[in-house]
Amino acid sequence: MNEKYIRQMKKGVLDMLVLKLLEQDQKYGYQLISELKEKSGELFILKEGTLYPILYRLEDDGFVESCWSRPEGKQVARKYYQITEQGRTALGEIGELWLQMSAGIRQIMEG
Repeated sequence: MNEKYIRQMKKGVLDMLVLKLLEQDQKYGYQLISELKEKSGELFILKEGTLYPILYRLEDDGFVESCWSRPEGKQVARKYYQITEQGRTALGEIGELWLQMSAGIRQIMEG
């Protein structure tokens, strides 16, 4: 299949999926990348250069906020992201829109 179409389809849902993963608990970037890969059966394999602009945009929109961890021992500081109340509201709205769009697409595709 044409890689261009695959990228476009995935791009449309990444914000929603990142918010969904953050709904459960705060996470750092690599953790999000790993969970997206694992939980999607390797359908969503992201590079940092793809994930971080999404996180920055979600933060600019007020849907997530970030904070640095305190390193203990040999650990390094990590930037954690967590969903805000505004982000939870947006996730509900985006999720509902996704269900409506999926139903409409299914109706067309199944004719």
